[in-house]
Amino acid sequence: MSVPSSVRLLGRFTPSFLGLGLGLGLGLVACSTPKDVSVAVGEITASASAAATALETIPEGEDAAIKHIAETIAAQVKREFEASQEAPPVARRDAHAKHHGCVKAQFDVSADVPADLRAGVFQPSKHYDAWIRFSNGNGKVKDDHDGDARGMAVKLVGVAGEKILDGADRNATTQDFLMINHPNFFVRNAADYVVFNDVVARDGDPRGFFFPGINPFAWRVQEGLIANAIQSEKVSNPLEARYFTMAPYLLGASAVKVSARPCTATAVSDVSSASKDYLREAMASTLAQKSACFELLVQTQRSASSMPVEDPTVEWSERESPFRKVGTLTIPKQSFDSAAQMTYCENLSFSPWHSLPDHRPLGGINRVRRTVYETIARVRHELNGAAKSEPTDLQVPGQ
Repeated sequence: MSVPSSVRLLGRFTPSFLGLGLGLGLGLVACSTPKDVSVAVGEITASASAAATALETIPEGEDAAIKHIAETIAAQVKREFEASQEAPPVARRDAHAKHHGCVKAQFDVSADVPADLRAGVFQPSKHYDAWIRFSNGNGKVKDDHDGDARGMAVKLVGVAGEKILDGADRNATTQDFLMINHPNFFVRNAADYVVFNDVVARDGDPRGFFFPGINPFAWRVQEGLIANAIQSEKVSNPLEARYFTMAPYLLGASAVKVSARPCTATAVSDVSSASKDYLREAMASTLAQKSACFELLVQTQRSASSMPVEDPTVEWSERESPFRKVGTLTIPKQSFDSAAQMTYCENLSFSPWHSLPDHRPLGGINRVRRTVYETIARVRHELNGAAKSEPTDLQVPGQ
């Protein structure tokens, strides 16, 4: 049987792809699951459950799959901390381990935001301060030239109202939106995530997940092509890329996806630099000279079949439902790479579940993220001896 070009394309996967599952903000690692790591799966906030129930379909066995993933990741973070050659050792995120910096920003909601999008923080003419963390997707700190997803995590500050998460996070005054530079994801659900993890742990190579045997009906060609596209996308400056949430969120009673698009088409930055940190350097060079901005856009689900909630491998059609602007993120001219601010950035936690009920994450991949993000934040802060807290302003401690 001849090999389709789509299959040959997947031979381009490099070793850095092994961290790509990590790199999309979900926290997948290749290792066996220990028995001594306990994870509690939080209950869905009651105020958002009715709308979510109408939009979501939770498969049997998902809780067990999520628990397996979270336990695996927690154990891996601990092992890597114990084996770290850094002095002192640092327990890093299982995903988006390398940040290019956290910048100070402002989010201004448009005065004419469409009426059907006026929910949660998207109230006309509202203003919020914000932290934005730009990062590489991999779970390892790697050279920026390596193929990888690129992340943009936005944390609005001064957001009143009870949040979804439990404990101190319930009364935090923050709202997070997490995005990468690709509109869809290469794993459909928690069950497939477990399979991906097991294949990489067994083979040290992800291709067995996409092509598990000679039966072409069992191949995950679409997923493989998405993964290859994510790894292959070139970014010369984090401020010049477009970002997407990939998975959907609640907005009032509707399912939506969110995107951040640079306000203006800019000249592509020079990528001739041999520096392993060229993305941070490009961002620092830009913001030393001028401000940058992104339009925050929302896409509303129009069809449950063509725009599914439970399958993030499906890109929602912009022809069927165009993205509409709800506001502008402005990043003023600034310096962001002082030692104090880079350390502060490392200690900040981001999660789509740092959220008002009106922006509740939807779908199986987001349900995975709730448990994984809570677990990793707790483990990292315990190992690093750092207090876990949400910011209330744009001040950097010690600066």
